[in-house]
Formats: sequence, C-alpha cells, structure tokens
Amino acid sequence: MVETGHFALVLAFALSLVQTLVPLFGARLDNQKLMAVGGPVAVTGFALTALSFAALATAYATSDFSVANVWDNSHSLQPLIYKITGTWGNHEGSMLLWVLILSFFGALVAAFGSNLPAT
Repeated sequence: MVETGHFALVLAFALSLVQTLVPLFGARLDNQKLMAVGGPVAVTGFALTALSFAALATAYATSDFSVANVWDNSHSLQPLIYKITGTWGNHEGSMLLWVLILSFFGALVAAFGSNLPAT
C-alpha cells in the first residue's frame, strides 16, 4: 500500500503540471478543448492525493516502520488516536494534508464551477 501511495503522489504531481500548463497553452492558442483539460485533471489529482494520504495514514495506524516518516515520528505502543493524528503531526504529513485540502477545493471548483466564466 505504501508504494501505491508514493506512486499516486508522484502521479498527482505530474498531473498538477498538466493541469497548469495545458490550459495555459489552450488559452494562448484559444483552444477550448485544451482549456477543458484542467477540470478532469483536477478531480483525478485530488483522488490520487487522497489515495496517497490514506496510504500514509494506514502506515501510521499499522506501525509500518518501513516508511521513514513513520519511523521518525511514531511508536508501536502509542494509542491508535495518536498514530492517526501523527499522520499530519509532522512537517511532511502536514504538507501532504495541505496539498489534499487544496486539491479538494480545486476539484470542487472543477466539478461545480460550471457557472464561472470560461476565461
């Protein structure tokens, strides 16, 4: 599961580059199809980021010490609630949580922002 989360985070990063660059080129070329790529990519990026965060939370909950972040910030005798909150209780985990929150709101805008102007 941990490798899946890492792969999902790398793929979400690649999709964020696509989400940034392709609509910009579409706006520059006045191509609506290229500009429309941003919405589905935002939703997919959120799903991949959520998968990555879930993998990290699972690693904390199960005390998977093969993950360096868990090794540095957790203990096998901690109560479960401390293990779960330990997911975002360190710099790396809190950054991933912020990325998750921001991608969530980006996906909401992509899904429900159809009344926003196209340009």
